[in-house]
Amino acid sequence: MSDKNTNGSQDCAIAQLAELYEVLERAAGLRGKCFLKLLDFSAEEIGTLLDLSAVLKKLKKARIPHRIHEGKNIALIFEKTSTRTRCAFEVAAADLGMHPVYLDPKSSQIGKKESIADTARVLGRMFDGIEYRGFGQSIVEELAQYSGVPVWNGLTNEFHPTQILADFLTIREHFGTLKGKKLVYMGDARYNMGNSLMVGCAKAGMDFVACAPEKYFPSKELIEKCESLCKTSGGSLSFITDPSEAVKGADVIYTDVWVSMGEPDDIWAERINDLLPYRVTKKLMDAAGPQCRFMHCLPSFHDLKTETGAMAGRNFGIDCMEVTDEVFEGPGSIVFDEAENRMHTIKAVMAATL
Repeated sequence: MSDKNTNGSQDCAIAQLAELYEVLERAAGLRGKCFLKLLDFSAEEIGTLLDLSAVLKKLKKARIPHRIHEGKNIALIFEKTSTRTRCAFEVAAADLGMHPVYLDPKSSQIGKKESIADTARVLGRMFDGIEYRGFGQSIVEELAQYSGVPVWNGLTNEFHPTQILADFLTIREHFGTLKGKKLVYMGDARYNMGNSLMVGCAKAGMDFVACAPEKYFPSKELIEKCESLCKTSGGSLSFITDPSEAVKGADVIYTDVWVSMGEPDDIWAERINDLLPYRVTKKLMDAAGPQCRFMHCLPSFHDLKTETGAMAGRNFGIDCMEVTDEVFEGPGSIVFDEAENRMHTIKAVMAATL
């Protein structure tokens, strides 16, 4: 490579690293803060995290090192298994110069032989940050209360904030903006994904629609909180039981699996019976319009190529669940852009809060 090309590459790297430090300076107020749920963050702070994610993504694509947390150590507590969340945290930590320690359900005494508070105080003296993926939101909140270091929510029953950052970065990449975009969530909106998408949309000034039978709508308390947020952001909330009405003009149709980790097997028949009319099909995508994109936090049962999918096929005579393979593999699907962005947005959260 010529000196001219070398100097050009160096100048580009310097400019991109300067951009990184400029955004980190804007995020200075987040240092030392835990990332437990989006309700704890302003729309401006969420926007800054998305800006930081975009810069870190550019650095990653350009193979420009950004080991800004060299020598730090983080604990990754996984009471529920994961592909995307674990890989995203481990790769992001390595990129930032950190050493991650993975604790699976058999590698920790948390909540069994040792209380949450005691575990938090032990880990907080050994690690610079702690990720928790598991069950009740109260657990991650207690870890944050006692650890003395930033704690990040990798998923609880109630909220999944790192996923929403990845979703919003993906929407920004495809549409250029979040404000005013219509997102329709199809299916069970009572738990982490429905809750977190509703909160995120309310913060960002988006139009959120939950489409499901009424018993699958979010809690009244959380709806009231989000309605209050919409008054400031200009967003809106709708709760509709008719899929064909709900998707009209949608920019994004989003869905998730119908039975979550940790739920009993005996609810499969009820969920499939209730939610089959809310499966995302090409007909629904076409009804939304050519602008519409399909999103899913994954894993997805769009065919019979998994143990769970095959079980559903045998027991219930269906060839897919929450989305058809035609939509999942179709031109409107951006699920793998979304999956990749888990890494960039999780990296942004750690970079900003440590």
